[in-house]
Amino acid sequence: MNSAAKAKDAQGNIVSGATAESMKLYDEAIRAFCLVYGDPLGHVEAALKIAADCAMVHLAKAWMLTLSNDPGLLRTARTVVAGAHDLTMNEREQAHFAALKLATAGSRRAAVAILDRHLMSYPRDLVAHVVAAFLDINLGRTPLERDRVGRTLMFWSKDEPGYGIVLALHGFGLEEAGDYGRAEDESRAAVDLEPHNFFPHHTVAHVMEMTDRPEDGVGWMTAREPFWSAEENGMRSHIWWHKSLFHLELGQCDEALALYDGPILHTMRPIGTMLTDAAALLWRLDTLGCNVGNRWRDLLPIWEGHADGKCLMFTDMHAAMVELRSGNEALAERRLEWMRETAASSAEAAPLYRDVGVPLVEGLVAFHQGAYDRAVDRLYGIRYDLWRIGGSNAQRDVIDWTLTEAAVRSGQRDVAVALSYERLGTRPRSAVNRRFQREAERIDD
Repeated sequence: MNSAAKAKDAQGNIVSGATAESMKLYDEAIRAFCLVYGDPLGHVEAALKIAADCAMVHLAKAWMLTLSNDPGLLRTARTVVAGAHDLTMNEREQAHFAALKLATAGSRRAAVAILDRHLMSYPRDLVAHVVAAFLDINLGRTPLERDRVGRTLMFWSKDEPGYGIVLALHGFGLEEAGDYGRAEDESRAAVDLEPHNFFPHHTVAHVMEMTDRPEDGVGWMTAREPFWSAEENGMRSHIWWHKSLFHLELGQCDEALALYDGPILHTMRPIGTMLTDAAALLWRLDTLGCNVGNRWRDLLPIWEGHADGKCLMFTDMHAAMVELRSGNEALAERRLEWMRETAASSAEAAPLYRDVGVPLVEGLVAFHQGAYDRAVDRLYGIRYDLWRIGGSNAQRDVIDWTLTEAAVRSGQRDVAVALSYERLGTRPRSAVNRRFQREAERIDD
């Protein structure tokens, strides 16, 4: 075996077909990918020019495209995976290849199952850790990161490249599992190690959202803004969105709308999952009675081609919001047709679309049309299965928010009061939740 075949990445994993020069570019690509900071695809393309036979470079590129959850980029990812079929691969690379074939075919659970087992043998595979985390976010299984990463931390040293990244993933898993104190502590430690890492900034924002600390959230965002708001941060629009939620919780709709018009729109990338933040914020503002003007209409064309009724339910939900509120109900009905086709298919996501996705969007349609009793019926029926659509607890809250508002508008006092009290039980200082309570209690018995 020649020296190129024995080349190793920054975490000590052997990379087939690599050279010293290509490994440098590959490591830069993986670091940028895992931090969500920099130009991972640019580094990958540069590595491919000098190491076209390096399978792991092709596979890394395919993962970057696949995790976009965008129909167009997913088609490109399938082509990249097919092109890597005949390249030399070691055991680790074969696991990635097998997982990619499944993920690009829409079988996320099966792909994660391969990566989960793979990480037991290769606990220092940073790419596998990050990919599994993002796939589980798509599946709504975010608490799993607490356990998957937790069982591998003993194999890492604090001084090694990538440790801050896996620590940040563990912190996010802790937050999604409700262990907010440990999540915040670990994420603050992780951000000290990797100041530009997306995940720890994101996790601390989640902790403050879930623990009813909006002032702390605004303060955290403001103090750390130079690190997370730079152009190199590929998901800075999502952190701006989190900041807008803190303003909503403080009853500051104008400030939230200003963030929408400014940094959220100006920094979001035209990729399905990146477009969801704008839709989710407008829906919340619209529901609160804020005047959003023509913003729905302006947002609609940006969504064209980025959600297809089968790639990811989470994006379909947000695309439907835009179609409805922009006055294009026919597009939302067409989306429902696509979703019903997926629900009737043999795809891994078929049960999700059938049991949760279709009723959810039907509920949004009913809410938009003012059929609030039907909206309550459809949304209440799936509220305990909402985790299956993917995203985080904070992201899925828009549906519980809509359900509560529908109960208020339909005059269902018992449901409206119960839901508002439930929300107040976890976030009693929230201006939004106090509003729900006031409106619910005004309903005549």
